[in-house]
Amino acid sequence: MTAGFASSLISGWLNTLRTTGNGGAAYSAVAGTFAQMHTGDPGAAGTSNVSVGSTTRNSFVFSSSSSGSALTLATPPSAWTNGGTSETLTHVSLWSASSGGTFLGSGPLASNKPWASADTFTLTTLGVSITPQAT
Repeated sequence: MTAGFASSLISGWLNTLRTTGNGGAAYSAVAGTFAQMHTGDPGAAGTSNVSVGSTTRNSFVFSSSSSGSALTLATPPSAWTNGGTSETLTHVSLWSASSGGTFLGSGPLASNKPWASADTFTLTTLGVSITPQAT
């Protein structure tokens, strides 16, 4: 299973810890955040098992970090509508753009969702947490 943060995202975060002149660089916030649904593990690039019912990436907004360790949805993505297939949604991937863009990471849904033609699916919760070592 390859669900988790994209290696490019982790590298960007880690490079902020390097000193200036030794390869250190500021990490810029992504311009937007978009979610895409999958019928299996999205893989290391986030492009495997994309839902056939809807290939759309819907925008969403995270709230501010809580205690320096967690993000939750402030503005959920709009609902996806299945365009004509029967499948089971199992994972979500996160991106920096509605098409193209940078893969940020992926994870499994809390439970698989059978999804038939013309059904809608709404992602009501989405959280990211990192456990800090020092408090």
